[in-house]
Amino acid sequence: MADDTQNPPAAGAPRNKLLEAFGRLPARHRLALLVGIPMLVAIVVATLLWTRAPEYRVLFSGLSDQDGGTIIAALQQQKVPYRVADGGSVILVPPDQVHEVRLRLASQGLPRAGNVGFELMDNSRLGLTQFQEQVNYQRALEGELARSIQSLGTVKSARVHLAIPKPSIFMREQNRPTASVLVQMLPGRVLERGQVAGIVHLVSSSVPQLAPGAVSVVDQTGTLLSADDTDPNGLDATQLEYLRTMERQYTRRIAELISPIVGAQNLRAQVAIDLDFSRHEQTDEIYRPNGGAPEQAAIRSRQSSESREPAMGADGGVPGSLSNTPPGVAIAPTTGGAPTNPPAPGTQQQPAQNVKRADTTNYELDKTVRYVREPVGRIKRLSAAVVVNHRTSVVKGETVSTPLSDAELAQIKALVSEAVGFDPQRRDSVSVISIPFNETAGDASAEQAFWQQPEFVNLARDIGVALVLALAVLYLIIGVIRPAIKQLTAPPPPPDPVFQAVDPAAAVEAAAEAAAEDLPEDPLEKVRRFARENPQIVATVIRQWVNDAQ
Repeated sequence: MADDTQNPPAAGAPRNKLLEAFGRLPARHRLALLVGIPMLVAIVVATLLWTRAPEYRVLFSGLSDQDGGTIIAALQQQKVPYRVADGGSVILVPPDQVHEVRLRLASQGLPRAGNVGFELMDNSRLGLTQFQEQVNYQRALEGELARSIQSLGTVKSARVHLAIPKPSIFMREQNRPTASVLVQMLPGRVLERGQVAGIVHLVSSSVPQLAPGAVSVVDQTGTLLSADDTDPNGLDATQLEYLRTMERQYTRRIAELISPIVGAQNLRAQVAIDLDFSRHEQTDEIYRPNGGAPEQAAIRSRQSSESREPAMGADGGVPGSLSNTPPGVAIAPTTGGAPTNPPAPGTQQQPAQNVKRADTTNYELDKTVRYVREPVGRIKRLSAAVVVNHRTSVVKGETVSTPLSDAELAQIKALVSEAVGFDPQRRDSVSVISIPFNETAGDASAEQAFWQQPEFVNLARDIGVALVLALAVLYLIIGVIRPAIKQLTAPPPPPDPVFQAVDPAAAVEAAAEAAAEDLPEDPLEKVRRFARENPQIVATVIRQWVNDAQ
């Protein structure tokens, strides 16, 4: 039987085998080669450039647009390579030129932080009016004060506004200057009261006739930092700090006393104190009798007086020399008879008189003057709460948690009461309980704090970038380029056989002849093998039979 297949026509002029193989590739493999290889080369080149690029360091950060433009112009003039980050607020230069560039820019007064100082007076022009000179001086003074405030470690930037009135020759029309300071703090930083007072006195001392009370300090959130905290109805920052200090001291006392008993990790204590910051002043004057008995009393003063007056109705003598003559010496009689010395004849008897005596005695009194001024910040009430962890023990290989007994809690409560100075008259309270601690809460917080460390974040970012690049390269090589190259280097597939129209009868005869050629082999098996080897021929024969049957 003649062979039904025919060889394909011979190829024309020989072509490049690579181009022929590329032409035989499916469309997706051709696209993979055209896109994957350039991407792989770009990733490799970018990685090499990124690893070999010089590391830039921060020259200045937090710059304003004006200072940033001035510094960039100076760097371009000095031919120093630089980079800009964070929207122009950060300028980076090579690490070996950071200090040198900073010194050179500092000699030029850069950065100015957006404030112009007294260098503004160096560029004064002729023909300036007095008003313009005053404005320039005020701008220069404001800029210098802002620079001084920005030198504080917690201040990121500052602006100063001065309101200086015009001088007047009339005392009633003279106004004092005022000032306002706006400070922007670094992230996580705050100004203490002492620092705010320092800023206030710095500004007030730099402007003539500016009182410290006329200076206002405001932060970036609009909070007035220089407020006068003398309101008697509220607590100022000093009183609140004193309250927190007292509570910390009492809490530390409890921890130092109970920690050796139960362990530092098995104890939590909190103390709440109610302080009385009101001022009390009292003056008492107390008077008491001087001495117990009259003879023991101290005499302060004594006054005696005596007066004599003639008795009413007494006859007066006859005016003359006899009535003015003093009477003789009276002699008291020794017996009850008549007086031995009767008045001489011709004389007149002395008239009767009224005698008054007055005695005034002033005694000293005990006087007690007491001035009492109670201290500020007295403890009105104290409350202490103590939590003790359960006692853990190992029983048969298992950890068992048992609460403290009532006797132990009572002992701890007694120690805490003595440590805080328990006073029942103040209605103080002390509470001690035993409860198991949740140990996982502390571990979670510690783990979270570890993940938030900047060193770990930077390391994870670098590792992540390297992994992403490595995965991209592996995917391009294994998933895109390798299958395409494998398909490109594969041998060309055999040409499809060309079938001609076959007569069914001739096909059957050919099969019978092929079966008769080898008698020992089963003819049916040969037909099956022929059908397996030539399925298209068998299909054509069966199709022809079906058509004939119709």
